[in-house]
Amino acid sequence: MTAKQKKVLIRIIVSGVLLVIAALLPFDDKSILRLIAFLVPYAVIGWDVLYKAGRNIRNGQVFDENFLMALATIGALAVGEYPEAAAVMLFYQTGELFQSVAVGKSRQSISDLMDICPDHANVERDGELEEVDPEEVEEGDIIVIKPGEKIPLDSVVIEGSSSVDTAALTGESLPRSVGVGSELISGCINQSGLLKARVTKEFEDSTVSKILELVENSASRKAKAENFITRFARYYTPTVVIAALLLAFIPPIFVGGWAKWIHRALIFLVISCPCALVISVPLSFFGGIGGASRKGVLVKGGNFLEVLANAEIMVFDKTGTLTKGVFEVTEVHPDEMSEQQLLELAAYAEYYSDHPIARSVIGRYGKEIDRSRIESSEELSGHGIKAVIDGKTVCAGNAKLMAQLGAEITPCDKQGTVVHIAVDGRYEGHIIISDVVKPTSAAAIKALKAKGVSQTVMLTGDSKSAGESAAKELGLDKVYTELLPSDKVEKVEELLSQRSPKRSLAFVGDGINDAPVLSRADVGIAMGAIGSDAAIEAADIVLMDDDPEKIALAMDIAKKTIRIVYQNIVFALGVKFAVLILGAVGIANMWAAVFADVGVSVIAILNAMRAMRIDDKK
Repeated sequence: MTAKQKKVLIRIIVSGVLLVIAALLPFDDKSILRLIAFLVPYAVIGWDVLYKAGRNIRNGQVFDENFLMALATIGALAVGEYPEAAAVMLFYQTGELFQSVAVGKSRQSISDLMDICPDHANVERDGELEEVDPEEVEEGDIIVIKPGEKIPLDSVVIEGSSSVDTAALTGESLPRSVGVGSELISGCINQSGLLKARVTKEFEDSTVSKILELVENSASRKAKAENFITRFARYYTPTVVIAALLLAFIPPIFVGGWAKWIHRALIFLVISCPCALVISVPLSFFGGIGGASRKGVLVKGGNFLEVLANAEIMVFDKTGTLTKGVFEVTEVHPDEMSEQQLLELAAYAEYYSDHPIARSVIGRYGKEIDRSRIESSEELSGHGIKAVIDGKTVCAGNAKLMAQLGAEITPCDKQGTVVHIAVDGRYEGHIIISDVVKPTSAAAIKALKAKGVSQTVMLTGDSKSAGESAAKELGLDKVYTELLPSDKVEKVEELLSQRSPKRSLAFVGDGINDAPVLSRADVGIAMGAIGSDAAIEAADIVLMDDDPEKIALAMDIAKKTIRIVYQNIVFALGVKFAVLILGAVGIANMWAAVFADVGVSVIAILNAMRAMRIDDKK
C-alpha cells in the first residue's frame, strides 16, 4: 500500500470503531446527541468525499460519484437515517480503497517494465571511464557495462563475455550468453562478466526508449467497450439524478408520504453510483496489457486486445517471422568421405569469402581454421569458390561450376541452397544450406487454429519452391510467393474482403518491407528483438523475443480480457437495474443500496484483476 492508501485505511478503521460505539450508545432515535454521535464517524470517513463534491460543483463537474454519495448521505441524515448515512459512506470508502489497491497492482507490471530505463552509462574516453546520462552518449562511443548493471544503449560487444538477463523485455527467465560480436539490447541486465561494447543506436532510437514510449501511449488508445462506458457514464449519472428527483416529488403529490418517497429517492441515488462499470472495465484492459507485458508481449492499447480477440485470418511474413532469418547448414551429403571431412574442405575453401553462405559453412564446421593450409583462394563470380588446400584444388559452388569441371553431381531435390564440393575435379558430395524454420512456428500455427483462427496465410518474397516447402512443413492453409512489398499489401486487401463481419485480420512480420502491411491489417504484430524499427513503429502489438508461439498467448490474454470486460458489464448493469427497481418500489433498503454500489464494485474489481493473472505456459 502507498502512504495515502494507509491513511485511508486508518480512517476506515477509526470510523468503523466510532460507528460501532455510536450504535451502542443509549440515545433516543431522533435526539441531537445521537445525530452528533453518528456525525463523528461520518465526518472522519467522508470529509474528502464532501470536499471533492463541492469542488467539482464549483468547477461545473456536477454529476459524478462524489456528488451522488454526498447527496444521498446528507439526505439520509436529514430524514433521520443516521446509521445508514455513516455506514454507506464507510462502505463506499472501503470500496474506493479496494479499487485503488487493485489499480496499483495492475500498474505494477507496467512500473516494473518502466524500471528497465538505465540511470547512467559508463563511457570510455581517453582511457578513462566517465559516468554520463545515456541521452548524452553518441553512436559509435565505447561503453563499459559492469556486472549487475542495466545495459544503457543498444550496442555490440567488442570485448568480454557474460550472461544477460532479458526477462524484463522478453518474459524469458533463462539468461542469454553473449560474447564478442553479440548484440546487446538496452534495458537488459548484465549478470556476470565485464563487457565493453560499441553503441549502435543513440538513446532516443534505442530499444528501451521505444518500449517506454509504447507503454506510455497504450493507455490513450481505448477499446470500444471503454469508450462505451465513458459515453454511458456521461448520460447515465444526470439521468438517475433526474429520476431520483422525480421519485422524491411526483408520487407524494398524489399519495402523500413525503419522507418515505424522499428516503426511497436517496436509496435510489446510492444504488445508481456507476463505480463498478467506470472502474472495472478500464481496469480489465489495463490488467490485460500489464499481464501481457510480463510475458514479453507489448500491446499499444486496449483496442488492439479487442481486435486480436476476434482474429479470424492470421497472415505471416516468412523470413525472420516463421523462420530464423539466417542461413544454416541443414544437411551434409558426402559421396565417400565422412561428413566432417566434407565440411572441413568446404570451410577451408570458403574461409576468405564474406558471403552469408560461407559464414554458415564455417560456423557449422566449428573448428579453428589453419590458414597456412590455404595456398590460394579465388572467387568465381556466379559459380562459387576455387581454392588450393594442402596442394589439392578444392571447388565449392553450384551445379554450373561442377559442369565446367566435368564432375557428375548427385541430384538433389531438397529445398535450400546446394553447395557442391569437388577435389581435383572429382565430385565429393554436397551441403544444403537454408533458412531454418523456428522451433516453435509449427506449434504456433496449430495453437492459433485451436483458438478459432480459420485461415493461416504466408506472404513471402522467396521463391515458389522455398515458400511452398515452408508452408507445408508448418501446416499453413495458403502461401503466396515471390511478392514485392506492394504485392503483399494487395494480398492483404484481398484477404480483408474475405473476413466475416465483426471478425479481424492480423498480420505478423518483422522487416522494414512489412511496415505497410502491418499498418493496413486490422491488427499488426511485429517481432521486436530482431525486427526493424519501422516494423515495430507500424505494429500494434510487439513480441519482444520473436517467438511465434507468443501470438497464441497474446490471443489468450485478449480473449480472457474481453470475456472479463463483458462479464463485468452484464453483472454490474443487471444488478444495478434490478436493485434500482426494487429501491423505487420500496423493497430495497439502504443496505441493499450499499451492496448494489460497493458490493458490486468490489466483485467487479476482483473479476477484473483476473486479467493480470496469465498462465506461465505459452
